[in-house]
Amino acid sequence: MVAQARQRRFGREHRAPRKPGYGPQAGLMKHRELRFGKHSASRIDEAGALLASVRGIRITGRRGHALAIEYSLTEHSFRSVEAVLHSQGFALDSSLAMRLLRALLNFCEDTQLRNLQQPERLIKKSNEIYVKAWQHHPHGDHDDTPAELREYR
Repeated sequence: MVAQARQRRFGREHRAPRKPGYGPQAGLMKHRELRFGKHSASRIDEAGALLASVRGIRITGRRGHALAIEYSLTEHSFRSVEAVLHSQGFALDSSLAMRLLRALLNFCEDTQLRNLQQPERLIKKSNEIYVKAWQHHPHGDHDDTPAELREYR
């Protein structure tokens, strides 16, 4: 029941199928992988315990130097999760590929949050405008061309 209430935020439905992997996702539930740097690799269990104590973040697995997490975008963002870890002295992988991936994830989540704050467009009701406009015009099989000119001989 609470999950359904979270899915209906900002007056919109936000449901997307759960996708394998940890890339950008359309729904509000995010599944991410945090890869730790060499200096913080020995403290992954400590980082997992820290994140598990934060309300709304769930640890879904651990693989090598990586920790898989799940959170709702209405409660947290990838940027806020990183900030919690950095404040406690944890360092994420700083390779170029990981920095680019984190920048992409931050951009996608920031854009999604900005779009959620915009008023919903009533795309499905836009056809009513055209229906009302065409009600005032003659329509149907009406053709001003005389019948003898319409027939092809």
